[in-house]
Amino acid sequence: MALKIKIGPPQIAIHQGHTVFVTENDGQIRWPSQKGLYYKDTRLVSAWSLYADGVGWELLNGGALTYFAARIFLTNRAIDTQYGEIPEHTLGLVIGRQVEGGIREDFELTNYGPGTARFNLELSVRGDFADIFEVKSAKFLRRGRIETEWSGAEQRLVTRYHNAGFARGLGIEAREADSPALYANGRLSFPIEIGAGGSWKASLLYAIHDGDEVVDAPATRIGQYEESPPARHLAEWNRRVMRIECDDADFRAMYEQAVTDMAALRVPMPGGGGGRHDRDGETIMPAGGLPWFVALFGRDSTVISLQTAMIDMELARGTLDVLGRWQSDTHDDYRDAEPGKIPHELRLGELAHFGLIPHTPYYGTADATPLYIVNLHNAWSWTGDRSLLERYLPVAERCLSWIDDYGDLDGDGFQEYKSRSSAGAENQGWKDSGDGVMYPDGSNVKAPKALCELQGYVYDAWLRMARIHDALGQPETAARLRGKAAALFSRFNEAFWNEEQGFYAYALDADKRQVLSIASNPGHCLWSGIVPPDRARRVVERLTREDMWSGWGIRTLSAEHASFNPYNYQTGSVWPHDNGLIALGFKRYGFYRQAAEIAHDITRAASYLSLHQLPELYAGIHRDDTDFPVQYLGANVPQGWAAGSVFSLLQAMLGVVPDAPAGRLYLDPWLPEWLPGLTLRTLRLGEAVFDIRFERRGEETEFEVLRGDAGAVIRRGVAEWGRALAHG
Repeated sequence: MALKIKIGPPQIAIHQGHTVFVTENDGQIRWPSQKGLYYKDTRLVSAWSLYADGVGWELLNGGALTYFAARIFLTNRAIDTQYGEIPEHTLGLVIGRQVEGGIREDFELTNYGPGTARFNLELSVRGDFADIFEVKSAKFLRRGRIETEWSGAEQRLVTRYHNAGFARGLGIEAREADSPALYANGRLSFPIEIGAGGSWKASLLYAIHDGDEVVDAPATRIGQYEESPPARHLAEWNRRVMRIECDDADFRAMYEQAVTDMAALRVPMPGGGGGRHDRDGETIMPAGGLPWFVALFGRDSTVISLQTAMIDMELARGTLDVLGRWQSDTHDDYRDAEPGKIPHELRLGELAHFGLIPHTPYYGTADATPLYIVNLHNAWSWTGDRSLLERYLPVAERCLSWIDDYGDLDGDGFQEYKSRSSAGAENQGWKDSGDGVMYPDGSNVKAPKALCELQGYVYDAWLRMARIHDALGQPETAARLRGKAAALFSRFNEAFWNEEQGFYAYALDADKRQVLSIASNPGHCLWSGIVPPDRARRVVERLTREDMWSGWGIRTLSAEHASFNPYNYQTGSVWPHDNGLIALGFKRYGFYRQAAEIAHDITRAASYLSLHQLPELYAGIHRDDTDFPVQYLGANVPQGWAAGSVFSLLQAMLGVVPDAPAGRLYLDPWLPEWLPGLTLRTLRLGEAVFDIRFERRGEETEFEVLRGDAGAVIRRGVAEWGRALAHG
């Protein structure tokens, strides 16, 4: 059996809520780097180094115990002291680090040498208080003042940053130390004297100062981290979410890691009471990913909500609540805001505080608004909760108005985007990098741009909104929306289809010319159902040709394109979430094998990744028997919709369609040879709970309901659901 290489970012990341601590594998942060301790988009610690009389420590091993706790094992190099040399590798230092709002570090130092060890344990901690946007761009301008205060009596070092009305700070307090700390020359120092076989212990508590608010460090030592509030929240999540049992160890490991990643990326945001609360007035919703996107996102959080609805509804409810609260009610060119628009990104750092970036929030996303409606309908379909419709119908109606009044910039019936902001995003679909939308010759498409998938999202939103109005007893409104969707279906298939390529144009440019770059985006059109069945096969065939299908998943851009670069962000890389949505599209049109093949590719890629943890993206190199997935530098890990792609792939293979309002769960399963058996445990549909076993028998897949009302679980093709949605 071939030895599998494990790849992943060379770092330790622990986080909880808005607090993120990213270090090297030895627990240190070497300046300059993008690592650090971040809180609400401000880097509080930019350098962290540990010494013994000025000599650095050697790493034995280090890693995360869970997403909010880590342990690092170090040993000494030879240390020349005034008392004589301490031989190398005779001291063992274990650092336990955990996050719960603030940070706690527990140090345990043991002397395995033959004599007494005397030296100073020195910790250098510095904070640049840079905004996360400046860290990422490596262009940092300090605008305020940093002040440091040491209290020997309280054993506390406090560093504060002030700039007019913006203030952040960090307090580091030594507790339960076997010798007192001193502070001089920019370093905390502990005098150490340990006899042979003896040990020394101390703890450092990092309290975060956010204006007048203080976020305290964990109260218990690392040994009791399983009793901490984050551990209790994780245990509650694990008890509640859907679990699986299956015959493929890699898929099971990938699924379990995705469940943990989704738990880790839950953050509290100001809301109106639609989700579970950690504190009064705050609602849980999913963040985009670590380290750059621990923030409110419109598109990302909505897609994550769609992905995770099958395993738990908390994130979908929270996202509806928070995004509805931040829906724009005004025009603001700087923020690309218009009435009814769902936000793209909200930031809480210094640049946002002073309006130096438009993320307060920024509304430069063309797809979050129709996807909000898709999320509302999907949440209702899983829960049957009519109060969701009543609570968020006004938000959804304003979304519809924005689609008509602002999403269609020139009145031609298509959705286009163009930033009006001096600091706005050039591209406002999911491929939002500056070079993400290009002509076949590699030149950038000029705005306004009408992406193909945007038309599909709006088509889907109108049909789902029609279904909502049916349920609310408003058939005339439902019929009007279905009529609009039918008209868009015809216009789209006339304007975007290219018969010669047998594929849809990536976009229409400002002159309404087809942009004929071969990209993954038309796969989203399959997901939304805007493709006629007779063209679906040609779209699937084009997406599965070798220039698009890397063997590790479908690439964002054809390998034959002038701009193709498998190592670039969105011009040839593989994005798991993109593949998950495409797999759902394949299944919708009856291409079961191809959907399962995508799941196979992503699963095998995950088998090479540390912890089976899917990153935001990886390189779109061609797969053969001698290679392995190549990570993208700077990819977020964990990342929300990458983890969520696992649930999309599972839903695609099983053909799961919820209809909680009618008390029905529809299935259209097809398991591949590599996954011949699979069981769902604690699948929730409204108030009902199901366990369902799936088994491949020959070329067919049978299922048995092990728990729950078997009569409520019905075999029906996913395509039938799409036809029913379109025709009422």
